Amino acid sequence: MASGNRLGEYLRARRELVQPEDVGLPSGGRRRVHGLRREELALLAGISSDYYMRLEQGRDQHPSAQVLDSLARVLGLSADATAHLHQLAQPASGQGMARKADEIPASLLRLMNSWTTEAAYVQDRLWNILASNALAVALSPVYAPGSNPLRAVFLDPDQREFRREWEQLTADGVAGLRSLAGPNVDDPDLLELVDELSADSERFRELWDRHDIATRRGGINRLNHPDVGPLDLNAEKLDITGTEGLTLVIFHATPNTPTAQALAALASRISPLAAPVE
Repeated sequence: MASGNRLGEYLRARRELVQPEDVGLPSGGRRRVHGLRREELALLAGISSDYYMRLEQGRDQHPSAQVLDSLARVLGLSADATAHLHQLAQPASGQGMARKADEIPASLLRLMNSWTTEAAYVQDRLWNILASNALAVALSPVYAPGSNPLRAVFLDPDQREFRREWEQLTADGVAGLRSLAGPNVDDPDLLELVDELSADSERFRELWDRHDIATRRGGINRLNHPDVGPLDLNAEKLDITGTEGLTLVIFHATPNTPTAQALAALASRISPLAAPVE
């Protein structure tokens, strides 16, 4: 996956996803390329075809902000994706993703483990889980320390049943991973994870090649628990102050809902002597 032409790869991947009719061009006739032609994108962005060719081939990797904004407009990029495009055009800082996770504050671990109706865990930039409370582990072994939910969702067949919105979750997960990686896609730890998933999951390869970008935000996680049934859990994702890339993930139920009742039933099965895990 390592490449010295990150900007060009991203532009090509996104260009191939834009159909002529999306930007007001006629779609008739036989086309030998997926999506827009290079000269079509260049024309719509107000730059020369030769200059765009240099960008995509990696012969010019530092275009102006105005050029990037014009390309983003034609490609229909979101705010997150546009910010990513600008990042790719910046000189390499030489700093990769965090190699060693910072220590999780002991006060945060105590807080997590005091919660009886909220499942919580801490993960690093690559979704490796570093600490969990008992309710999170009761939801699924996928949330136990040492696990990686992203790896599991692509490689564990049981996850298709557990995740009621598996297709959307996988798409969001890969877009979120690319967003976190930013321009550091040659980071050795990220390369190892991507190579593993690419080798064993066609779905992952398809999504990774799209170069989608989306910042991870909270939402609703819809699960099928084998013991308590369907769960619609609110998910909050909070950066942990004072650490490099660690995130606290909290699952909680809306009060007075079937999910709240089911989560309380699951919590009641946890031994009061269950120890916090990290």
